[in-house]
Amino acid sequence: MANRTLAFTGSLTTGSITGASFSTSPRRGRPREFDIDAALDKSVRVFRERGYHATSIADLTQATELASGSVYKAFKDKRAVFLAAFDREGKTRREKLERVLRTAKSGRDRIRVVLKFFAESSHGVEGKRGCLIVGTAAELATLDAGVARRVTAALRQSETLVGELIRQGQADGSIPADIDRRVTARLMLCLLQGMRVIGKTGRSRKEMMAVAEAAMKLLG
Repeated sequence: MANRTLAFTGSLTTGSITGASFSTSPRRGRPREFDIDAALDKSVRVFRERGYHATSIADLTQATELASGSVYKAFKDKRAVFLAAFDREGKTRREKLERVLRTAKSGRDRIRVVLKFFAESSHGVEGKRGCLIVGTAAELATLDAGVARRVTAALRQSETLVGELIRQGQADGSIPADIDRRVTARLMLCLLQGMRVIGKTGRSRKEMMAVAEAAMKLLG
């Protein structure tokens, strides 16, 4: 997948823009491009670690190595950066999960893949960074309707995925037919997001993988 880029021509000090290109040098000539997805990935890490309100534009410019002027020109304000970062994180994680799901052959095995995928994000340094969805739900969902819709959609998508994998398992015989698919999917969602919360406390990989294996017992 090709990375998206923005290129600004002109000077940071004058704030001049020509088309969609940006340069940190006042010289005329070829514009210098920057990778917007790479900038968003770095912004995601800041928001995960610090939360929305504790993150300043200075934090974002330091993390992305972009000048504040270019951040504002590309995203308008901090909220716009956050929303773009939230969407980028969701897309990136979905694509990673889809890739590993292709390696599993049964519905039951796919549920195990999902559990282990979340467990891998819930230990060590990565775990301590936290989950953007969980953090956003706690910090902003009751205050910002637009953010709340994104959080709700992300959680619903995860719940729907798990429910579909349970259905597949019941169809291929790897999961008992008497398992309540919808209730179990919702329970699994609570478990998956709870793992991300616990991961903030610095749990080990062994601990979180044990949780993932224990969760498989919910499938009979």
